Amino acid sequence: MAEIRLTRMEQGQTKIKNVPIAVTPEGFWCCPSPVVFQKSLKAQNPLNKPKPSSPPPKTSVQKKPVYERRTAAAAPSRLVLSDDQQCSTAPERPPPPTSSVAAAERGPRPKIESLPKKVAIEFGEPGTCDMKVILLGKQGFCVKLSVHRNVLTEKSTFFSEKLSEQSGLSCLQIGDCEDVEIYVETVGLMYCKEMKQRLMKQSVSRILRILKVAEFLGFSSCIESCLEFLEAVPWVGEEEEEKVVSTVLQLQAEGIGVNPVLKRVSSDISNVPKETLSQIIDLVLKSNEERGRREMKSIVLKLLRENNSLPSYARTNDICNDTIYKSCRSCLESLLELFKQGAEASENRDRLAKCIALEADNLTWLLEILVDKQAGDEFAVMWAKQQELAMLHGKLPTVLRYCVSCLSGRLYVGIGRGELLPSKETRRLLLQTWLQPLMNDYNWLQHGCRSFDRKVVEEGIGRTILTLPLEDQQSILLSWFQSFLKSGDSCPNLQRAFEVWWRRTFIRPYGNVGVSDSSILAKEHH
Repeated sequence: MAEIRLTRMEQGQTKIKNVPIAVTPEGFWCCPSPVVFQKSLKAQNPLNKPKPSSPPPKTSVQKKPVYERRTAAAAPSRLVLSDDQQCSTAPERPPPPTSSVAAAERGPRPKIESLPKKVAIEFGEPGTCDMKVILLGKQGFCVKLSVHRNVLTEKSTFFSEKLSEQSGLSCLQIGDCEDVEIYVETVGLMYCKEMKQRLMKQSVSRILRILKVAEFLGFSSCIESCLEFLEAVPWVGEEEEEKVVSTVLQLQAEGIGVNPVLKRVSSDISNVPKETLSQIIDLVLKSNEERGRREMKSIVLKLLRENNSLPSYARTNDICNDTIYKSCRSCLESLLELFKQGAEASENRDRLAKCIALEADNLTWLLEILVDKQAGDEFAVMWAKQQELAMLHGKLPTVLRYCVSCLSGRLYVGIGRGELLPSKETRRLLLQTWLQPLMNDYNWLQHGCRSFDRKVVEEGIGRTILTLPLEDQQSILLSWFQSFLKSGDSCPNLQRAFEVWWRRTFIRPYGNVGVSDSSILAKEHH
């Protein structure tokens, strides 16, 4: 994470200027951000005002009032801005003569960004520190921390190991620090008795930065407090959640206990996805409240589509497909029972119409889910084999049965768009079983069903027919041709499919493609 250098401090004088900054409730100074560093430098070194030629600057420290607030939680610290050019203490250079100062004022003035950014921070009671920690930031900042050896060795395994390697070490330098501000705050937390109250004021992103530094320093109590914070605080947005989970998983790989945080996004129970999805689908299918049912169907479908966009290794397709097909079979059984009731009795037509429409809508919704998952072929097989349901279809009034024809139309549209790829036998059986019932309900579908799109359904039927062998195309389209001549607009208009079949049959642009395999082999042999 950072480059470590071990050096010893030399005695010398440093020109220091006090900079008033905020005090935390615990009593130690907050480290200002890099922007604050630059503002402090600008305030302490105004370049647009000429410096007096006399008297020369004094070497003694000029104190300015600093507003402090002490609490019982921890002793205060002091933040001072250093003008020396080296991170370690070095003797102060003698002041330049007056003429040199005047010449310097006439020359080009350096920019604020080019000035050294040096900050010194002292923790604890003034004059009680027994070692230095120097942080060299990538943005050119040099932060000198006056700290207590016993505090660092007690709180941090990193400092404990480094200081035990060399006894009497007075200075520890950490180079290329990515986040100097957080390093300083993390060291300050070592002096804090009520760490939880201190962290409560931070954002999730800042806690993650502190956690990263605390993990590097081996600051176990800080790591524990950060994890407790992340476990309890809400995460705002998916991006923040991903950052938290990613950071915590890295800690888990290093053997740090992070299960309470991960419990929010994972479960130890292996059957949760299957059982929960089954429960959700079952609740939607059994709902009779129109608005809530419609909205929940839309939400579940959207979330399942998001799951389909994941890489194949991250999906739960098998579990989801089994659950959905189980619901499909249940709906089909219920629909068949309702058709039997409708064929036998003439009473309670309104109730039967509602129940049949509900089950047909359920099956259509489940089909949409399977189509999105590219797993609808088995549904086409199930629907094509419903000969008993198709037979009962003709015994029911159109007002009860037309919604079932909408489901057949959706299957034809799916096959025509390539969303479903059932076998040739299934496609043929689907047309033989359900095309005529759909044609019988077609007039009602056009005028009594707002969701019915005539052009889309007609194109789907025509394309499905054209996927069959030419002889099957001829049989189905000639039957349609006869019905259309009798019913006109009350029958699907399959003119485009009829024209394609006509050209394939009479114009025959492809010649004799029915050559036997034995003839082809004989030609290749010669």
